[in-house]
Amino acid sequence: MHVHVVGNACVDTTFRLGRFPSAGETLNANSYADGLGGKGANQAVAAARTGAAVTLWTALGKDVAGAWIRGCLDRELSDFQAIEFDLPSDRSTIVIEVGGENFIVSGVACSQAFDPIAQTALARRIAFGDILVCQGNLRGDAINACLRAAQENGARTVLNASPIDAAALPDFGLAQVLVVNQSEAKALTGQVDMAAAADALAAKGAGTVVVTLGAEGCLVLGPDQAGPHRLPAPRVEALDTSGAGDVFCGCLAGGLAKGMSVISALKLALAAAAIAVTRPGTLISCPSASEMAALIDQTELS
Repeated sequence: MHVHVVGNACVDTTFRLGRFPSAGETLNANSYADGLGGKGANQAVAAARTGAAVTLWTALGKDVAGAWIRGCLDRELSDFQAIEFDLPSDRSTIVIEVGGENFIVSGVACSQAFDPIAQTALARRIAFGDILVCQGNLRGDAINACLRAAQENGARTVLNASPIDAAALPDFGLAQVLVVNQSEAKALTGQVDMAAAADALAAKGAGTVVVTLGAEGCLVLGPDQAGPHRLPAPRVEALDTSGAGDVFCGCLAGGLAKGMSVISALKLALAAAAIAVTRPGTLISCPSASEMAALIDQTELS
């Protein structure tokens, strides 16, 4: 069973501050650094570290940043398919305050120009029983085309609807598993109560709905459940929450690819994300392959 992750790879520039700035205010960072990031790259690496077979499908610019990203991906993934555009490579600025919370601003010119079905061999590579994972950085029509191709080939579809483009939302009816966080669930449904939000998202056609709740774990609503079910997260002291959602989604896909049930894969994803938030950085905070193997053993024994 193969995991195909379709999404962006970018340069992350992370600034650490004592607090978030107010509107119009300038603050000096306590520290700053560049690293490999992008929701697609992050999720592909997390899935690969579970031991699943993974291919990342992405787009890069023909620039220095694109060459640097390619070199990083070469060290992280055995199979990634990157096309190049005469555009600046994607970039994200991540601002983290002392409590570990963050906000992120991204430039996604390459992702917005990326049409995986028309421009790559993705549709020919997806096989029956595979898993396709998409996020929200691509155009809505491109995401839909990928999800539709996966379904036509008998693959399972996972959609992490982040970031949200309200003007071009993907078709949630094409997502067998939909993953959103609390703020995204509220924005998509107008519901403050997350159980009600999950119901509303299921009504939009999503198969299994997963709402991540930060330190409180996640809520899952599946077609075989009488109602939403909450799964707790391990209790840890968060240092940096950036990238934790991507670790969660990648591990969920990796667990499913390894034959886990949805609930077991979610427990694995929560445990991996809990490790990630105790470490600085986005991709570099992801548990190693050996740590993942230990988490999988613990999950399967629980």
